[in-house]
Amino acid sequence: MKSEMKTIDINCDLGEGVGNDGAIMPYISSANIACGYHAGDENSMKQTVQLCKKYNVAIGAHPSYPDKPNFGRTDMLLHPGEIYEMIVKQINYLEKIAEENDVPVHHVKPHGALYNMAARDKALAPFVALAILDTNPKYILYGLSGSYLVKEGKHLGVKTANEVFADRTYKDDGSLTSRTKPGALIEDTGKAVAQVLQMVKEGTVTSITGKKIPIIAETVCIHGDGEHAIEFAKAVHNALVAEGVEIRAR
Repeated sequence: MKSEMKTIDINCDLGEGVGNDGAIMPYISSANIACGYHAGDENSMKQTVQLCKKYNVAIGAHPSYPDKPNFGRTDMLLHPGEIYEMIVKQINYLEKIAEENDVPVHHVKPHGALYNMAARDKALAPFVALAILDTNPKYILYGLSGSYLVKEGKHLGVKTANEVFADRTYKDDGSLTSRTKPGALIEDTGKAVAQVLQMVKEGTVTSITGKKIPIIAETVCIHGDGEHAIEFAKAVHNALVAEGVEIRAR
C-alpha cells in the first residue's frame, strides 16, 4: 500500500474470553468474533456483537477448527467438505446472534491453524473461500496478504481483504513466523507501530532476517489475546491517524 492510501481497516480477534474487548473497541474498525470452536460461546458472542454495535465496529465471524484445548492453533487434517460445513455452521451461528441484535455480519476471517493452512494450501483454500461465498456473497474474506486463501478467493469471485499483522514477524516468503519459533511475536509497542506504518505507507515489511519484502496492507490485525493488545491497538490507531490515515472497515 503506497503513501496515497488514506484509509485502513484495523481488525482484532475478540470474544475469546480474554476480557479486554471493551477496552479495545474504540481503536478498531472491525472485529473477528470467536464462534465457539476455539473459544467463546453463545453468551460471549452476544456480548461482543453488542459491543460492536455500541462502538460502530464491523462484525466478522472467526471460524476455527474444533480445538478448544489448543485454542485452534493445531493443524487438523479434515476432509475439505467437512471443513466447508464447519465454516458455514459457525458463520450461521454468528448470523443468528447478529440478526437478533439488528446488526449485519460484514466479513469472515478464519482462525489459527485453519487460517494458516488455507493460506499455504492451494487445494484447501477454495473450500474455505466457497464456504464464505455460498453463505453470503457480500461477505469479505480476510486472509493473509498475498496468500493462496486470498488468491483463490478472488478467483472464485469472493470479496477479499489482504491482512497484515502488527504483532507478528514475517519470513522472507511473506508468511508469518511460526509461533513455535523464537521472535514470532512482536512484544514492543514501538516495533509494532513502526511495522504497521511501513506496511501501510510503503507497501513493504522487513522480514525476520532483515530483508524488505513487498506486501499489500488492506486490513491490519491486532491479536486480542496478546499481552499488549490494548496498548498496541491504541498506539497503532493513534499513529495512523497522526499520519492522516482514516480508520474504517472495508
